[in-house]
Amino acid sequence: MSTIITGGVVVTHEGCHKWDIIIRGDRIAMITEPGAWRHESGDVVIDATGCHILPGVIDEHVHFREPGLTAKADFDSESRAAAYGGVTTVFDMPNTSPQTTTLRSWEEKMAIAASKCHVNYSCFIGATNDNASDLMSADYHRIPGIKLFMGSSTGNMLVDRIDALDRVFQVAHDKRVPVMTHCEDTSLINANMAKARQMWGDDPEVIHHPWIRSEEACVRSTALAIKMAEKHECHLHVAHISTAREVEMVDHCAFATSEAAIPHLLFTDADYALVGTRMKCNPAVKTMHDMEALRRAMAKGKISTVATDHAPHLLSDKEGGCVRAASGMPMVQFSLIALLGLVDAGVLTMERVVDLTSLMPKGIFKIRDRGVIRIGYKADLAIVRHTEPWVVTDDIVQSKCRWTPLAGRRMTWKVEHTICNGVHVFDNGRFNAQYIGEEVMFR
Repeated sequence: MSTIITGGVVVTHEGCHKWDIIIRGDRIAMITEPGAWRHESGDVVIDATGCHILPGVIDEHVHFREPGLTAKADFDSESRAAAYGGVTTVFDMPNTSPQTTTLRSWEEKMAIAASKCHVNYSCFIGATNDNASDLMSADYHRIPGIKLFMGSSTGNMLVDRIDALDRVFQVAHDKRVPVMTHCEDTSLINANMAKARQMWGDDPEVIHHPWIRSEEACVRSTALAIKMAEKHECHLHVAHISTAREVEMVDHCAFATSEAAIPHLLFTDADYALVGTRMKCNPAVKTMHDMEALRRAMAKGKISTVATDHAPHLLSDKEGGCVRAASGMPMVQFSLIALLGLVDAGVLTMERVVDLTSLMPKGIFKIRDRGVIRIGYKADLAIVRHTEPWVVTDDIVQSKCRWTPLAGRRMTWKVEHTICNGVHVFDNGRFNAQYIGEEVMFR
């Protein structure tokens, strides 16, 4: 039995094509001209007339909060949201409870994902000041890379000693894996926060967040990361880049690539007054100049990937200001249609969306058998339709937290189908809750 997707426009990094796709088992078996296939009894036909068919999104940067923080989210709820959004692969970050910084904690988290995650999955191993032996012993056929927090975003996962940084980057060189960094300078952030509290009280309003977690804090930390990558000649991948200056710094480093996160592409500091702490994240959303620079860099290939930094919190955790309100927001359900909105706005092409969300993540992390629409590859696909404008509301959010900072925003695209390993996991509002995705393999 085959699944046949017919009538749609297939988008690859090379262009848009009027092709049919035939899936057998978990893989793409044929890519043909429309109708150039023989229909057999039992075949399933998906009519994609009027739709675009893209490789399923690879979201290299999510926080699904499990284990330990499951009041906010878990692998079941957040992978459901991913499937609704055309995301077929996710890489989870290590700042859970316990933190994923040992081989044992990594195996335990992967076991949870294997029992609950409705899309394909893997998990980063996190660096600390003293876990180089775990990093050296890790199996990087199963792990996308090393996550390194060079800023105070995640409590005691901060790696702030030069000797420890040297060890982490040396492991990355020896194992030929990317170091994915969160770059913010902790000492400068702490100094800015002390000044902010003197001027605006113990919990400054969220409008001051980009002043505290400033451009300079990002630039200093990214400069240090680049210095380390050049010293050890290893691949640095700077996560959620948020400033125009960092774009140029990374672009001039032969060993570095960068990721843009959806919040920094959709919001500016002017939106704090309207959206409030719902859009509070680290690094902070900054100026219109920065957002426009990020968008131009995406279009020109200076930014390699786009991810969500999907990080749900209960709305009660978002109360307060720069001190009390938690940083992070749910985004995985709406990332693809938000990027397609930038196609409508003339910022990106469809082909560039495919580059940013599948082809380049595949290459940077050396993902096996996924990330392109090609015969023999896993059938991970998102089928999307251009629509009349519609408004995002909290009640359609599939994440456990049940809210989105995009509430009230107009969208002009919808995900109609998500196919993961040949399985129709999302079908026009119907979700296959029985399906569990596969572990992703690398290199």
